[in-house]
Amino acid sequence: MEIKSLGKIELETIFNAFSKAFADYDIQINFTAFRAMLKRRGFNPELSFAAFEGDDIVAFTLNGIGNYNGKKMAYDTGTGTLKQYRGQGLATKIFEYSIPFLKKENINHYLLEVLQHNTKAISVYKNINFSITREFNYFVWKNEEFKNEIEKVRTPFRIESIDIEEYEMLSDFWDFYPSWQNSFESIQRVREDFVILGVFIDKKLIGYCIFEPESGDITQIAVDKEHRRKGVASQLLVEVSKQNKCSTTKIVNTDINCNSIVDFLKAKNVELTGKQFEMIKEI
Repeated sequence: MEIKSLGKIELETIFNAFSKAFADYDIQINFTAFRAMLKRRGFNPELSFAAFEGDDIVAFTLNGIGNYNGKKMAYDTGTGTLKQYRGQGLATKIFEYSIPFLKKENINHYLLEVLQHNTKAISVYKNINFSITREFNYFVWKNEEFKNEIEKVRTPFRIESIDIEEYEMLSDFWDFYPSWQNSFESIQRVREDFVILGVFIDKKLIGYCIFEPESGDITQIAVDKEHRRKGVASQLLVEVSKQNKCSTTKIVNTDINCNSIVDFLKAKNVELTGKQFEMIKEI
């Protein structure tokens, strides 16, 4: 068995291994969605690695590279092992093999997210000195179950498409810093896949939403604190539902301390789906 970079490996071959490694998961994605996911998360094949048995990939870690929260980081876009090769510590061996290559590129931090019920993976990460930095909630709902009735709005809102680069104050609306895959840098990598809507009173932007119609993924939704509980977010989600091409909608990686999103979605008949840990290791 040999561990080596994925820099010269065809993406179709990587996808085939990805599909086999996650065959027992509830959610599967096709090649088009896989390619879009990797692009959004900054996938760098030269700095991604896999264990090979002959010409076959049997375990892998797909790394994204980018700037996050002011630091150059590597991000675990996907780690998997084919079922028959599990229990051999291949994920740890691949990670340890990658460290010198990442350091050579002046990358000193490694970031990942892991489902909280995946206790085995969490144990592995803690054993190689990853630390939990944040806890995230995630929500997934069927569109027909969403309560989209809204009260009559007293103040007339205007909703239109916006360019996030024209509004430097968007972060003023935030209650928490977005996760890697929901960051502006990730969104800009595949800008053509997203719809970005702003809510205005006259010419003043008071809220916005960024979502991906093909997947139903809402990456960011935020409202000016002075204009909350006035139907702004509700109006945005009504517009999202009109443009959503997927049968479900999801909001992933909201900070566990952000009760406003939990309460808002609960009022819309959306319950918490699950939780994740964000973990970081200095390398």
